[in-house]
Amino acid sequence: MQAGVFKEIGKLELQDRNEPDRVTENEVKIKVEAASICGTDVHILADPPGHPATPGSVLGHEYVGEIVEIGKEVGNVKVGDRVIVDPTTTCGECEYCGMGLVNMCDNSSSIGIFKDGGWASYSVLPAKNVFKVSKEVPPEVAVLAEPLSCVINGSEKINIQPGDSVVILGTGPMGQLFTQVAKAAGAGKIICSDFSDYRLRFSEKSGATRTVNPKQEDIYEVVKAETTIGADVVVDCVGALMNQAVELVRKGGQVLVLGMNEHVAPAIKQYDITRNEITIKGTYIQNFDFPKVIKILEANLLNLEELITHKITLNQIHEGIENMRKGEAIKIVVYPE
Repeated sequence: MQAGVFKEIGKLELQDRNEPDRVTENEVKIKVEAASICGTDVHILADPPGHPATPGSVLGHEYVGEIVEIGKEVGNVKVGDRVIVDPTTTCGECEYCGMGLVNMCDNSSSIGIFKDGGWASYSVLPAKNVFKVSKEVPPEVAVLAEPLSCVINGSEKINIQPGDSVVILGTGPMGQLFTQVAKAAGAGKIICSDFSDYRLRFSEKSGATRTVNPKQEDIYEVVKAETTIGADVVVDCVGALMNQAVELVRKGGQVLVLGMNEHVAPAIKQYDITRNEITIKGTYIQNFDFPKVIKILEANLLNLEELITHKITLNQIHEGIENMRKGEAIKIVVYPE
């Protein structure tokens, strides 16, 4: 089979590999139906890299497929089931796992980053990392389960109420998903900010009531005009804009930090946070959110198909990564054949 393999810093290689034929007692083998390209994949393949990965591993951590083989101890799925993949493996034994904070597991790893993932025709992985999803859900929608699970985890921390005003900083895939979830939660005003007019056009489709390109308009003046006192909630999907978020949120409001950028360390405006009683929360991947995500997908509650800008085959993966790198795509679906 053909596989997209992380070769070394800045290099992805398409390789011919044998179809995996070993399934242990607690594993499943799936025939990959579709995968997607995540911003993390682009960071992995940057030079210098913005995210680590294991050389020789098959990339692709957002994917959907059909079970073709199961280990003898597997009971949660059967051959023929269609499943989505939770790419995070956890130990179940550390203190954080014992507390129910599996996203904080001390011994976690990632399928499709540190272990072979979905940029291939077949994938073998632990049975506990797959969840059944209806075959009625289009594959290009099903592959969004993993990023959507991260957004659901974050949205539950801030509990958007009907009528709330929400500012979303950064309108890449995660910003788009958060826009749609905020709209579904009943947000009254959703203001999306980005330097890319291309992405902002998608924000309008996702439910933004106002879009702002800071190169053309003053985001602070826009938020003040739209909300009078500041936004109820501000979400930083970039990972470097917390201070801006603190300035845009109202007194007593909430800031959610979803994006991550370890190379940016702004001075924290602690005085403003304290004086204005601003609540700041971080959110990282997901925590038992896949069952909820499946219900959302199967109920067709969101407009996820609008986010699919490209559909490609695996042998076009380099072109797809370049489109993502240039910001000329939102989500790219990759088909193994």
